[in-house]
Amino acid sequence: MAHTIAKPARLIVGFPAGGAPDVIARLIAEHMRGYAPSVIVDNRPGAGGRIALELLKSSEADGSVIALTPIDQLALFPHIYSRLGYDPLEDFAAVTPLCSVQFLLTIGPRVPASVKTLAEFIDWCRHNREAAAYGTAGAGTHPHFIGISLARAARFEFVHVAYKGGVTAVQDVLGGHLSACISTIGTLLSNVQSGGLRALVTTAPRRSAALPDVPTFKEAGYPTLESVERFGLIVPSRTPADTIGRLHKAVHEALETDAVRAGLAKLSVEPAEALPSEFGRLIGSETRRWAEVVKDSGFKPID
Repeated sequence: MAHTIAKPARLIVGFPAGGAPDVIARLIAEHMRGYAPSVIVDNRPGAGGRIALELLKSSEADGSVIALTPIDQLALFPHIYSRLGYDPLEDFAAVTPLCSVQFLLTIGPRVPASVKTLAEFIDWCRHNREAAAYGTAGAGTHPHFIGISLARAARFEFVHVAYKGGVTAVQDVLGGHLSACISTIGTLLSNVQSGGLRALVTTAPRRSAALPDVPTFKEAGYPTLESVERFGLIVPSRTPADTIGRLHKAVHEALETDAVRAGLAKLSVEPAEALPSEFGRLIGSETRRWAEVVKDSGFKPID
């Protein structure tokens, strides 16, 4: 079988081995038959994924180097960091989204067991301002701004506490040191299912199959707060259009396999697919949306 490119391809992931982005990359790489003789996952963790994208920017534009990235690194980071080593809209070309992941707002034992809905939690926060705080995996992250947006929409004080990872925030909520946290469903699911955490709302357009009793923001009365994180593939901007088209085809075929769909389901993420042009427009629209959210929040860019 003739391959699109004759040499092995590298799929760069800006996160450590074993995490969700790495697992997703390995699932896709294993099933991209016909694109290259092999697709090797190259983990380049550090700086929230920015190191990987700086590497992609300087890589060969022949389809042999690809990056898997959350859209946040392309659409949100330009408004968060005063200096980036790449221009998301100029240095990269979109290939396709791979999957989307929802976030959950959860509460723990510091909040009375009688609080069971988002409306009840907001009311509790208004009467317990010293405890009205939520944790996330860090300042300037997607969940950070979900919390800010909720506080603005519902007009209550909701203090953000930044951690060096979502797991640490979860531990403090479980221990009763913090009232709430916002993180990905994969980070929170086991503790919600065990009863350690109570999920009040999901940010996704529809309820999760894993947590069918948890309402969406829209159902809770806040339709404008709907928000998911998407993972997708990008290549250097100079990559030929026909190569991008063949890469898209190979990835689409991988996403259709039972093995990839089952693997994504285990991570509580949903497959997503779009044409390169559609994915590019999505990145552009998300960039504009986040510009408004960050500006309205008063967040000062990080050096």
